[in-house]
Amino acid sequence: MKKDKLMKKNTFINGALLVSACIIITKVLGVLFVIPFYSLVGEQGGALYSYAYNIYVFFISLSSAGIPLAISKIISEYNMLGNYDARDRAFVLGKKIAFIFGLGSFILLSTFAPNFAKIILGDLAGGNSIESVTMVIRIISTAILVVPVLGIYRGYFQGFKYMEPSSFSRILEQIVRIVIILLGSFLVLDVFKLSLATAIGVAVFGATAGAFTAYMYLLNKKLNNKNKFKNNVPKIKIPVSDITILKKIFYYAFPLCLIDLSKSIYSFIDTLTVVNGLVDYAKFTTNDAEVIVSMLSTWATKFNMIISSIATGVVVSLIPNLTESIIKGNKEYINSKINKAISLCLFFVIPMTFGMSFLSKSIWTVFYGANDVGTTLLSYFVFTGLFSSIFIVVITIMELFKDYKALFISLLIGVLAKFLFNIPLISSFYREGLPPYYGVITATLLGYILSIIFCFIYLNIKIKINFEKLITNLFDILCASIFMILILIAIDFIIPITTSNRLLNLLFIFLYAILGVILFFGYCYKTKVLDSIFGVEYKKILKHIIKK
Repeated sequence: MKKDKLMKKNTFINGALLVSACIIITKVLGVLFVIPFYSLVGEQGGALYSYAYNIYVFFISLSSAGIPLAISKIISEYNMLGNYDARDRAFVLGKKIAFIFGLGSFILLSTFAPNFAKIILGDLAGGNSIESVTMVIRIISTAILVVPVLGIYRGYFQGFKYMEPSSFSRILEQIVRIVIILLGSFLVLDVFKLSLATAIGVAVFGATAGAFTAYMYLLNKKLNNKNKFKNNVPKIKIPVSDITILKKIFYYAFPLCLIDLSKSIYSFIDTLTVVNGLVDYAKFTTNDAEVIVSMLSTWATKFNMIISSIATGVVVSLIPNLTESIIKGNKEYINSKINKAISLCLFFVIPMTFGMSFLSKSIWTVFYGANDVGTTLLSYFVFTGLFSSIFIVVITIMELFKDYKALFISLLIGVLAKFLFNIPLISSFYREGLPPYYGVITATLLGYILSIIFCFIYLNIKIKINFEKLITNLFDILCASIFMILILIAIDFIIPITTSNRLLNLLFIFLYAILGVILFFGYCYKTKVLDSIFGVEYKKILKHIIKK
């Protein structure tokens, strides 16, 4: 009985909140481990770690991104149609595809690792070596053998609307990964006195170990709950060939892959251009430029992951629910679900972004020590997390309507803007006496904003989605967030945070976060914003929590 407790289907709101909460936990763990990891490997180690990880994320996007969500969508679709035989065969075919793609990407990445290292570093000297970058890229490439298949299992559970197992597997994966990163780095550097490159090699291997552990957990969960995936109703025998299913998987996965790939391309562009851009156009030394890259790609990004986890949770829960509505052709429900999904995302990410920007100095001091560059970078950089979250939700909604030409145009607009403006904005900000790395951040924001605008225009004109409710919710959320920040600024003006002590700054963060949550939710409760976005479901969730 206990074994089946975590195998209950979830509604859209409940599933979105559950998945978001679990992903936030994994991201918070991912942020917290940075404190000891940073003290162990320093900025140069962080840059080396980011080189390997950004390349890895890019190849994960090539090898598997989109397929897990495609499987989730297909499982939900075939369940809705009652074609259970096709549903089960889609899962088996998905695993085979994921393994083949993962194996191919592993071979490609490990073979051409030296070439990627040369592209990243070029002829620069004074930082990490090409040999070190090559080594860590090859080590992290082993994770690509496991992660794609793991994603298929997560998509399978989500397609049945069982959100808890796949969500818990993320936490398990993160815990194992962090233990290996921290313990491995400590043993290599402080016990065995080996090189920094070796320590980073062990650290990036944590991705492989974590993914394998999560895979074994989901495999065991599926085997022990076979009855949950069977149907008592008679099967509808609609002849669907394996070729048809394969075409459907690729048809659904390709745009989802493009979505995920476009997100990683932003970081990939930074990895390939920022070091040389800062050196050539902003008179940075190679070492200083690598520090900025590590801040953008590794250290500051950790906080954005917490913000974007909300969007990921919304998307994971939205896909099977909205897919059913589209199949039924329920236009009113589709319109309501889309407005609610975007509103739900905005409700959490806007105040979180404002709060992190306000507390950027304390946050950076707690995690990495007092640093004016890190503080100013983070205060602006967190807004890329806000727009990235909106982009994730809106572009996924676009994909569900299967107009892939419009989807591709939206993605292309954003990526081209990022690519074309990255270097020019570095140079422009430098000439204007502003931090040149603000140009990198601005290029990212510009890319996301242009893609989002295109998506909203498309959904409104082509799909006839009415966004009046969303606009009202957005206005209310902004008012609540501004109210929260104004009160916090007033308090900070009376009692300014001037200390560089990490423990005191941690206390300030904790107190301001609690106060911010009270102010924001209090405002939303009094103005009925909670009722507008969540309906009566949030009251049921609160009662359930209180009973526990």
